[in-house]
Amino acid sequence: MPDDPLTPRELEVVKLIAEGHTTKEIAQILVISENTVERHRANVLDKLGLRDRVALALYAVRRGLIEP
Repeated sequence: MPDDPLTPRELEVVKLIAEGHTTKEIAQILVISENTVERHRANVLDKLGLRDRVALALYAVRRGLIEP
């Protein structure tokens, strides 16, 4: 999607959240701090106007980032 407001890293975080990974697991997978994961998630929620991880997971499915 060319007008996607999310950065490639934010999309990675969204995909991992939607796959059910914890903040700690995402930090380990992407080799970043847990605080950075939290910041990415907060930025994504803000950019997309979403409320929580569930809404993020639905977004990921709709975008085709993960299989339903």
